Amino acid sequence: MTTLREIIRVNRTPDEAFAYVADFTTTAEWDSTVRTARKLTDGPVGVGTRFLVNCKLPVGSVDLCYEILEFQPPERLVLVGHSRLFTVEDTITFAPKGEQTDIVYQAAFEFSALLRSGAAIAQPGLQRMGKASVEGLRAALEEIPEAPDTAPESLSGLASIASVARFSKLGYRRAKGNFAPMSADIRDRHIVLTGATAGLGLATARDLAARGAHLTLVIRNAERGEALRETLTAETGNQNIRIEVTDLSLLGDTQALVNRLRKRGEPIDVLINNAGALFPEHGLTEEGHERSTALLLLSPWMLTLGLHSLLAGREDSRVINVVSGGMYTQRLSTAALQDTSGTDYSGPVAYAQAKRALMIVTQHWAEEWVEDGITVNAMHPGWADTPGVRDSLPRFHRLTRRILRTPEEGADTIIWQAVAPEAAELSGELLLDRQPQPLYLNTKTREDELERQRLMHYLDGFRPQIRASRRRAAP
Repeated sequence: MTTLREIIRVNRTPDEAFAYVADFTTTAEWDSTVRTARKLTDGPVGVGTRFLVNCKLPVGSVDLCYEILEFQPPERLVLVGHSRLFTVEDTITFAPKGEQTDIVYQAAFEFSALLRSGAAIAQPGLQRMGKASVEGLRAALEEIPEAPDTAPESLSGLASIASVARFSKLGYRRAKGNFAPMSADIRDRHIVLTGATAGLGLATARDLAARGAHLTLVIRNAERGEALRETLTAETGNQNIRIEVTDLSLLGDTQALVNRLRKRGEPIDVLINNAGALFPEHGLTEEGHERSTALLLLSPWMLTLGLHSLLAGREDSRVINVVSGGMYTQRLSTAALQDTSGTDYSGPVAYAQAKRALMIVTQHWAEEWVEDGITVNAMHPGWADTPGVRDSLPRFHRLTRRILRTPEEGADTIIWQAVAPEAAELSGELLLDRQPQPLYLNTKTREDELERQRLMHYLDGFRPQIRASRRRAAP
């Protein structure tokens, strides 16, 4: 048997460190030998939880199936991993040292008969690997990366073409090599997410639920919402998931949601405006608004303004607006947003116009709310293979399906903005793959100040009604 033992001291509590390490999917963030890691079993992490970890070899890779044998939070964790080449038992202990934590990591390897004779030769390499892995864990738990640099407002020529090329899964996988670990503890954070039943929203909800966040999921269909809540709880063990049933294409329903959340009074750490759809055919809501404008612009405008006081009550609150790379094709036209005639209607154009307007609103709020401690950013997911893309843009989907991102890859920047401490240093930005992006790929699509003023004047007509709280009379 070959045994490795390393010790590190980190500036985290034992509870935080244990929670991060016990979810062994995080090994892909801190162990340089790990290519991928995923959880195989449903439910909260504990005894019996299994993980599949794919590790690099000098030639090829090997799958390790890990199972938790002992689970004593926040003090001791024991896992055993089986592969075709070796079995390894990892024993990890966590001990408080003042405001820090000592982590002792011991790995005992039992090699297969074929490799046993070479175990002594491999010992120095294993020692180096162990030191590097534990140092990666220390960095993941302790280091906060610098916020990324801002991008130029616009690009042109070859730079524009190169930027669009990054929308594919190849762009994501290239960017992923520079991603920093996300070890922040969000178990006490309240996150409101709209549009969580499919696509990017579902991928986001799954990840945040697994991290233990308190979630309020805004969903149009009550039956699907309850099924989602049960599924997420079964998968992650997270009991802090609430469903709010709301049709966000209707401003009356959006106002009612604002009223309910304000009455509940729970402060909000993160608001993610994700709900959306691309409507191939023209149509109006029962309130008389063009559907894209209502769902993609007016509703997040009203919802975010209505929840401002719940966001402003937190030390580090964030608004994340999900937009689309399609907005790069459009110059803002407030007249088009207001048009309900359906003349020359194009679903992709209406969608892109609403997303362009939401990006401008993002910048407006970022400037207005600096003193409130609220950061406001937008992201676009690149080209992701979601039900919305398959159903609304079937030709585009057929042509690009081999290079489309998974929903999880598309949602990564949403999750990073909600979780990572360094994301709080940004506001008013458009992001892709955790990096600020230009707002325009063609200067011809840049609106002038007068058009921005027209947009804000139009939106001022849809401010939510904020009911003054009634103070109880003194006894």
